Amino acid sequence: MSDTIHELLLRLAGRLPDDVLWRFRDWAASDAVVVLARALPRTLLHDRIGLTDYEQQLLGDALIPHGADRGLISSVRGLDELPEPDYTFTPESPNRVSMGDSATVVLGATLRGRPGVGEVRSAWRQRGGESRRVILVTASSGHTRLTGELQRVLRALGDHDPCVEVLPGDEDLPPYHRAALAASELVCTGAEADGHLVPV
Repeated sequence: MSDTIHELLLRLAGRLPDDVLWRFRDWAASDAVVVLARALPRTLLHDRIGLTDYEQQLLGDALIPHGADRGLISSVRGLDELPEPDYTFTPESPNRVSMGDSATVVLGATLRGRPGVGEVRSAWRQRGGESRRVILVTASSGHTRLTGELQRVLRALGDHDPCVEVLPGDEDLPPYHRAALAASELVCTGAEADGHLVPV
């Protein structure tokens, strides 16, 4: 079940506000799924965020067993396909934010050579003059737990709404993640790095 929730939240990156998405992922990592089951459908409706048929299925499978309202879930707007990201991505911060250096050092120390982890990459997301760091990590298991752990690390470094994308290495990625990966820089590699994360 946690894999289903993680995949759903992964697909909502760039569509849900960062401050909402990190909190939902924190709830998923801390087993507060009952709270998430109430909040996520309401947020999707309130923010008018549509879902593909596949995402609708993930939403129901992940949250109905935890008490989500079927009526709210069925009221979420449908999408024919995922939208292209409304952001541009670059490998380096245009503002040369000092937090970026400390984040790279800490993430390298935390994840270098770690079992279950592949590549750890960093990109900077930009829109309307605002720049945010996005951390992209491939992992073979424990995606929800690893997301929660890395969010807590980045919050300790001063990033209040961390953008952490822990990716399974074996599935098609949404346009948001493909764009971020294409512009990303390697931070470090875990024990399972295979060198095939960045799309060609």
